[in-house]
Amino acid sequence: MKTVTRNNNNYLSEATECFRSASCPVALTGAGISVGSGIADFRSPGGLWTFFSPDEYATLEVFLHNPEKAWQLYRKLGRSLLGKKPNKGHQVLADFEENGFLSGLITQNVDSLHQAAGSSKVLEIHGDHQRLHCLQCGNIIPVIKDHYDVGDVPECQLCFYPLKPNIVLFGEPVKNLDKIHSMISACDLLLVIGTSAKVFPAAGIPERIKQQGGVIYEFNRDQVLSHSDYFFEGDLGITLPLFRDAVFNSH
Repeated sequence: MKTVTRNNNNYLSEATECFRSASCPVALTGAGISVGSGIADFRSPGGLWTFFSPDEYATLEVFLHNPEKAWQLYRKLGRSLLGKKPNKGHQVLADFEENGFLSGLITQNVDSLHQAAGSSKVLEIHGDHQRLHCLQCGNIIPVIKDHYDVGDVPECQLCFYPLKPNIVLFGEPVKNLDKIHSMISACDLLLVIGTSAKVFPAAGIPERIKQQGGVIYEFNRDQVLSHSDYFFEGDLGITLPLFRDAVFNSH
């Protein structure tokens, strides 16, 4: 493993050339990339799980039996996402895609900030919090601020069943799994950004890439992966633009 920091760029040129020569680079992102946008990691102090136990509020069973209770969590999360904008990290990945350096992006986040930054090849493992979904008839509608302000549980206008955000609850299957498997089957270089990748299916992706002979780049404040080839240590708002500029300025 080779470490790249703001003050030690010994391996930056090497990592840049390797990235530019990759045939199918893919990014895997987690909560850490959105911290710079003012969205706390669920598991960090002050994050969502500080106030709401996932076992008590974030399961499919709770929603089915007590949607009013489940919506206490959804409103807290929804309000925390209102008005949030993409940061430098999101923009770097959008820039990479636009310039042909990124084949796809897999995210564990539900904030849709990658799309807001301009990324179009995004697979959301856990869905998104920008729409509401009816489990009864499948109707999907855009979320609006009023959904977080009123006390009643929003109902489907087609069948009057309680709506829930289009996110994956504990007890539900993850989304886009077939598309994710297809994307990573061709991947020869993986950027792991702002995540410990400990929750499946994300947890299995870096190992799969290594088994295929691929290369792992980790961008985190502290190293959490044991099989990273290059580790970019520090604030993502610094390390990701540093790497992008090196890639774009390399000839």
